[in-house]
Amino acid sequence: MSSIDHDPGASTAPTIATIAAEAGVSVPTVSKVLNGRPDVAAATRARVEAALAHHRYQRRRSRTPSGPRLLDLVFHELDSAWAVEIIKGVEQVAGPARVGVVLSDLGGAHRPRQEWLDDLLARRPLGVILVMSDLEPTQRRQLESRAIPFVVVDTAGEPPAGIPTVGSQNWNGGLAATRHLLGLGHRRIAVIAGPTDVLCSRARIDGYRTALDEVGAPVDPELVRHGDFFVQGGYQHGLDLLSRPNRPTAIFAGSDLQALGVIRAARELGLRVPEDLSVVGYDDLPLTEWIGPPLTTIRQPLREMAGTATRMVLSLARGETPANQRIDLATELIVRESTARLRGA
Repeated sequence: MSSIDHDPGASTAPTIATIAAEAGVSVPTVSKVLNGRPDVAAATRARVEAALAHHRYQRRRSRTPSGPRLLDLVFHELDSAWAVEIIKGVEQVAGPARVGVVLSDLGGAHRPRQEWLDDLLARRPLGVILVMSDLEPTQRRQLESRAIPFVVVDTAGEPPAGIPTVGSQNWNGGLAATRHLLGLGHRRIAVIAGPTDVLCSRARIDGYRTALDEVGAPVDPELVRHGDFFVQGGYQHGLDLLSRPNRPTAIFAGSDLQALGVIRAARELGLRVPEDLSVVGYDDLPLTEWIGPPLTTIRQPLREMAGTATRMVLSLARGETPANQRIDLATELIVRESTARLRGA
């Protein structure tokens, strides 16, 4: 039995022999399951995992990992400039620490498949960073039993209690964007947010609603849209909103990429930005300074968020307890040339 599998000084701590006896398997079989080996029957694996969960087994962390020092960075969707900023933020911390980064793309899903988790257990990384995604309770328990810590970045749903998370002040971002447009005299303001099942997009809409409520402006349900954070979603919603007889005079987009789609739709309809339509984006990606016109946006500190999550997961891997389980970094309104005072206001 390996010295990293149990604490001999803790008489009540379960050992892999305890797990093996309860599951009715051999000690080597338990070790195979713990190490993500594929050569275990599904029914046997399920019995072992149930015994691990029942005893709340947790492998001790090794002070000197024998394999490569790796972090797993998992995206619900990887195909965007937003993801590149997150990757850079992780590398800025992981690189100097001589920790390699393994990238995974869940293809738009917010929960990984079990096959992915089996591969991860075989790799035995120092930790996992989940971006806009999370784990099922049974998957969390599998990581916990192997002493593999994980941190969620910009959580896609309500963060479970006790799960370390790093995000930004999305409600404040939505509030600041809408207040800016209201201050320019706009009252018919549309919002194109992200998916309804993503917490950050709901928080931005809540900030938008609060800003309208502050000035007594009604929220028109027809002006509240949900997209996918990508250019095409902004373009399609932009075409629909701007083709209406009583079109909005300003649009707050839930991402810079959606804002680019809105601007293209406006141009195809013969509308000028910002003379005929003001547009605010979200994220402050590097490209926002170079499009025409340069985009007013909410700066979300993506690299800082990623770096904070990386430092947190490496700290957890060392056995340290973070001072805060939930960290929300500040957002900031960046005013450029895509917004202007409403004509006649």
